[in-house]
Amino acid sequence: MTVNLTLPLNEDLIEFYIDISQQLNRYLSIIILTFGVIGNIFNSIVLSQRIFRQNPCAYLFLISSIIDFISLVFGVITRILSGWNIDPTRTYDWICKLRAFIVFSSRTAAIWLIMLATFDRWLLSSRNFRYRQLSSIRNAQKGIVISFIVSILFYIHMFYCYQANIINGPLACYGKDKICCFITDLTYALMTILTPLFFMILFGLLTISNVHQTRKRIEKNTTVMMTITRPRTNVKRRKCTRKKTDFHLLRMLFVQILLLTIFCIPQTVHKFYLTFHLVSDDNNIEITSAQFLYNIEVLLAFVTSGMPFYIYTLSSGSVFRRTFVDLLHKSMRKFVQMFVPN
Repeated sequence: MTVNLTLPLNEDLIEFYIDISQQLNRYLSIIILTFGVIGNIFNSIVLSQRIFRQNPCAYLFLISSIIDFISLVFGVITRILSGWNIDPTRTYDWICKLRAFIVFSSRTAAIWLIMLATFDRWLLSSRNFRYRQLSSIRNAQKGIVISFIVSILFYIHMFYCYQANIINGPLACYGKDKICCFITDLTYALMTILTPLFFMILFGLLTISNVHQTRKRIEKNTTVMMTITRPRTNVKRRKCTRKKTDFHLLRMLFVQILLLTIFCIPQTVHKFYLTFHLVSDDNNIEITSAQFLYNIEVLLAFVTSGMPFYIYTLSSGSVFRRTFVDLLHKSMRKFVQMFVPN
C-alpha cells in the first residue's frame, strides 16, 4: 500500500498562500491606503499653489492625484476587507461591477494624464514657437475631458463582464468567462499600460533631445547673455525660475514613468497568462498560487496610485519641497495663533 505524501504538503502550501495573502491584505493594504491618501491630499494642496497654478504639467499632475485618490479609496478598502473575509465584492454583483469599473477607469485616466504631461513637456521644450503655444491650461483641460471620456468607454463593459462568486479565478470578483477576461486583459494591457507607457517614453526621449539642443544654443549665446543690461535682470531671473520649475517637473515625470513600468507590467503579463492558461478545477495548488501572485500584483499596482507625492518630494529638487515646507510652516503658525494667545 502506497501513501501519497504530496497531498499533505500541497495542503500546507495552500494554507501558507492563503495566510500570507490575508496578512498582506490586512496590513500592507492599510499601509498603502494610509500613505497613498495622505500623499495625494498633500499633492493636491501643493500643486494648487500659485507657483504651479498656471503650469499645464502641474495642473495635469494635480488632477491625476485627485483621480489616484479615488482609485485608492475604492480599490484598497475592499482589499483590506478581503483580508478579514468580509469583502462585499465577493458576493454582491453590483458592488463587484461598480468597484471594477471605478478602479480600472480611474487608473486609466490617471495614467493617461501623466502621458499628457509628458506630451506637454515635449511641446514646451520644442524650438517651434507654435508647438510651445499649445502648452496651455486650456489645452490641458481639453485633454483631461478626453481622458475621462475615453477611460469610461474603455471599461463600460465591466458592468456586463465582471461577476461576484467566481470560484477558480484569481479573485472572487472577476471576469465571468474567457471572452470577458480577454477583452478586459487586452484593454488593460494596451490602453491602460502599454500605449501610455510607449508615448511617455517616446515624448520623454524627444524632450531630452530638445533640452540638449537648447543647452547647446545657450552655451553658444553665453557671451550675448552676459551683455544683458541691469534693468532686465528681474525679467531674466523670472525666466530662470520658470525654467527651473519646468526642469524639476520633467524629472518628476521621468521617475514616475519608470516606477509605473516596474509596478504595472507584472499584473499585465499575468492577466494574459491566467486568461489563456487552462487550470483544472481540481488543481487547488495552482489556483491558490495564481491567486496569491495576482493579489501581490494588485497591491503593487495600487502603489502607483499612492506614490506620486513621495516621488515629487524626493526627485523634484527644491521647487516642490520648498513649496511643501512653506505650506507646513504657514499651517503651523496658524495653528499656534489659534491656541496660543499673543
